[in-house]
Amino acid sequence: MYGSASLPTSAPKRGRMDAYLHVLHALILRDMRTRFGGSHWGYAVVVLWPVTHIFLLVLIYTFRHVPAPIGESRAIFFASGAVPVLCYQYISREVMKAVSQNRPLTYYPQVKLVDVIFARLLVEIVTGFLGLLTVFSILIAAGIDPRPEDSFVAVCGYLCAIMLGLGIGTINVAICAFIPAWQIGYILFNILMYLSSGVMFLPHFLPEQIYAILKYNPAVQIVEWVRLGYYPQMGVQVDYAYTVLFALTAFSIGMFLEKHVVRKMTG
Repeated sequence: MYGSASLPTSAPKRGRMDAYLHVLHALILRDMRTRFGGSHWGYAVVVLWPVTHIFLLVLIYTFRHVPAPIGESRAIFFASGAVPVLCYQYISREVMKAVSQNRPLTYYPQVKLVDVIFARLLVEIVTGFLGLLTVFSILIAAGIDPRPEDSFVAVCGYLCAIMLGLGIGTINVAICAFIPAWQIGYILFNILMYLSSGVMFLPHFLPEQIYAILKYNPAVQIVEWVRLGYYPQMGVQVDYAYTVLFALTAFSIGMFLEKHVVRKMTG
């Protein structure tokens, strides 16, 4: 008797969840088909692009006979820096582009801007993870052990890179609502962030005054965070609270602007 009385309240909740998951699944499929041409080759190119970026750096420094600033492997050094930075930058850029590319879908009452953002985020997380597995596979095939000394630290740094990408991406959505040209401006901004992040050098080897300024760049923090998993003896102090709070604050501000500003402008 009591079990049957609970069905009317639980059924609508399950129905709403099923409908939401159906919408999210449709958005993910549409995103992959429109961006990658519905082709496995198109998706493979997107996965392999950051992988090519990493190993191009390795080849350049190998041909120039430049040793890694720390450790014995150039590939591990560059991969441990480039993977988290590219993960953060790709997510923040693609989340920003998701809204402008899928704006007509939000005219349907079942689809919200947040759904579009979340669908693109899931696609980028899977894409980034496949790229990471590809990097690991290539390193293993080359006889290089890609496993960090402290896996927990390295994984936490990678997860923080994802969280930072989502936070910056949601703020980018709000900025683009006011300044559409920011999509191009953000590319230039990302170049500066990348060059100062420490992918190709160790920031703590710089003069203390310069290093103190660079530490305000959250990309520097996530690079050092991941690298500490590979080089525990590196001798840096990551500000974990600053990095996590920066990502969470960016996400909160972005969601607030999406709800109270962007939604009203586009409604």
